[in-house]
Amino acid sequence: MSEEVRSMFASISGKYDITNSVLSLGIHHFWRVKTVKLSGAKPGMSVLDCATGTGDLAIEFKKTVGDQGYVLGTDFCKEMIDPAPGKASKKGMVIDFEVADAMNLPYEDNRFDIASISFGIRNVDDPEVALKEMARVVKPGGCVVVLEFGQAEGVMKYPFTFYSKYVIPTVGGLLTGNKDAYTYLPETSATFPAGDKFLNIMHKTKAFSEYKMKKLSGGVAYIYAGIVSAT
Repeated sequence: MSEEVRSMFASISGKYDITNSVLSLGIHHFWRVKTVKLSGAKPGMSVLDCATGTGDLAIEFKKTVGDQGYVLGTDFCKEMIDPAPGKASKKGMVIDFEVADAMNLPYEDNRFDIASISFGIRNVDDPEVALKEMARVVKPGGCVVVLEFGQAEGVMKYPFTFYSKYVIPTVGGLLTGNKDAYTYLPETSATFPAGDKFLNIMHKTKAFSEYKMKKLSGGVAYIYAGIVSAT
């Protein structure tokens, strides 16, 4: 991943959680619950959460897999991941966290039951490569699940476009001191291939025997889930 993107996330890491909660009105927590459910996670499973950031999705998975299960959160930006162990510890959870790039995962084949990434696939240099890597480290029949922003549709389209273009950069800039970061993030969301276009990327990987998607909040976000094929 580019050093520019890494530096951007490092610069906002200290205010990342509070800014996300303010800008999403807390709905991103609900989206993560839906993501864990769609992944098919069960007690005792092992999970790799890529682009874990400050660990929110890893923590959500740990609630489901329990003490018998295992969760490893990774991120390519050390500054983003630094708060994650403390957050997990405060909740009485044992979760491992490591610095790793989703496009070049340092883990053996077929290690995990589930690999996940939330709001990170659009920031990798090549989403297809990242999906292949995530599928590689998941056992055949396991799940790769992606939570990512899309483009709002219907009655949500114009209000969300205005919100993304004007409110997010202004409020994000005030809270973090980096308006450019919160201009970049909505811009990448607006152009990222969402819905059927992302399913086409999953299809091109030839890594999944089946895949599905779930639209959230009128297309503001999507969950994609792929079952890793045996070959």
